Formats: sequence, C-alpha cells, structure tokens
Amino acid sequence: MNDLPVPPSNTLDPTLHASSDEADNPLEKTTQEPRLWRDVGWTARVIKNVDDEGWAVEMIKDGEPEPALVGPWTMGRDKKNPKPLDTNAFNTLVKTASEVLRRHEQQLHAMLHKEVVVATDSATVNVTLDIVPDDDFPYAVLTAHDEDGNQLAQVQVRSTFVLTKSSANAWIETDFRKPA
Repeated sequence: MNDLPVPPSNTLDPTLHASSDEADNPLEKTTQEPRLWRDVGWTARVIKNVDDEGWAVEMIKDGEPEPALVGPWTMGRDKKNPKPLDTNAFNTLVKTASEVLRRHEQQLHAMLHKEVVVATDSATVNVTLDIVPDDDFPYAVLTAHDEDGNQLAQVQVRSTFVLTKSSANAWIETDFRKPA
C-alpha cells in the first residue's frame, strides 16, 4: 500500500469520530461499521483523501496518537462512496499495519544496537554498543562479553562512538579503558 498524507482532523467525516466515552476506553467492544472497525487492538477508519476525490483508510493501534498506516481505499459501486470495510479487509489491514510497525522497530533497533566479535590471542570477545538517544544528553554503552556470556567490561561512551572490529580490538588491548 502506498502511504498517503494524513488529512487534517477537520477534513474527517464527523460521523466517523468515536464518542468521548469510546475514545476514553480503547478496550471498548468490537465495532463493525461500514467506515469504522475496531477490534484486536486496532481501529480502521475510512476517511476522505485530501489529495484527490477518492478515499483512504487509516490504521491506528490502540493507545497510539498517530496512524501506523494510511493508504488508498477502494470506491464503492456508485463510484462516489467508499467500499465498506469487511472482515477480510480489516484482517489484511491489521496484518499490513503490524508489519509496518515491526519494520520500524527493527530499523530503530539496528540503528541503536551494534555488535562485533573480536578474536584475540586468548579468547573471542563479543562487543556491543547500545545507543541511548536522550534528547539532552545522548550517550552509548560499550560492553564486552566472553564466549560464555560473562560480562568482561562496560563503559559509557559518546553516542557518536563508531563500533568497528578495529575500535573494539583497540578497547580490548587497552584493558577496557574508556575510549577517548
């Protein structure tokens, strides 16, 4: 599905907004309306596409402020109104939106966690770098483990520290002193 821009809230069909009681309780029972489905921790809402005269569907995970997925939605037979949501469409949308979130989580993990294995004369050492993206004081934690998983050393380093086999080896050779 192609991601479409999220329309401003004033362009949404007011009949699609949940009542304040429902909004306060996302664990409300299942809703199955032509343009609004709520089940299994997700809400699918068919909305006007602000970019053209068509329709879009947004998938929102319970408790999240922003949609995980916004994509085009099929027109109904009258070529004016959207096709109603149904069980198969909702299940497919849940699967797709869940996959989008999973990919984002994997990408974030890959950006914030690095790992290298260094073979020294006496042992193999697993060195990890975990970046803590604090807005005010970002930093990283450099950790070394032996082959059995026992922690050998741990130091806090700059968030810009680059973990490579070479930098890990240099850290090991200095008896795990904090890198400059």
